[in-house]
Amino acid sequence: MNKSHAAPSDPAVESPEDGGSAASEEAVGPPDTELVTRCQAGDTGAFDELVTRYRGKVYAMIYNMVKSEADAWDLSQEAFIKAWKALPKFEARSSFYTWLYRIAHNVTYDWMRKRKVQAEGEFDESVQHAADPKAKTVPFKEARPDHKLEHQELRGRIEDAIEKLSPEHRTVILLKEVDGRQYNEIAEIVGISIGTVMSRLFYARKKLQSLLKDVYEAQ
Repeated sequence: MNKSHAAPSDPAVESPEDGGSAASEEAVGPPDTELVTRCQAGDTGAFDELVTRYRGKVYAMIYNMVKSEADAWDLSQEAFIKAWKALPKFEARSSFYTWLYRIAHNVTYDWMRKRKVQAEGEFDESVQHAADPKAKTVPFKEARPDHKLEHQELRGRIEDAIEKLSPEHRTVILLKEVDGRQYNEIAEIVGISIGTVMSRLFYARKKLQSLLKDVYEAQ
């Protein structure tokens, strides 16, 4: 793809209510490697396919960091535009999705750092990825109908606790527990060593356990 090639206008990064959920993005089609090769040859249609495939996951990751639909939408657009511009240099040393996720993470983290954003609002179950049901870091349980109020209160407590983490610790917790990334993927996305990932997760979990002490003791 020639570097001077115009980027596709307004990548179709849809919010979940527009049909952009992560579950619906992984339709059968050409492998990422084939689409990337076509993109690098200047095929904007191939890039549209990649956007459609991953827009829901990118939006979900960004939304869970910034807790604003409008900002998540804008940052998703920015991430895909940056990805398009950087594709000529993509050498497939990692999967395209990991590479794209790293770009989205960096765009979001830079935005948060510049504005010193403290996330607001609730985790939106329509856009977040399910955490490992065996994980103890975030004691999120599906409430029965008769426990709806208690469930909402617990969810609010957990969200408040996560928001008290530093951006660095919040990032690794969300990538590991919400998005289900492996340690090596988190390290590549965030640009740190696996050891640092493990260290940040350790301290993040300790902080959450302290903030949610009564929740853990009740289990």
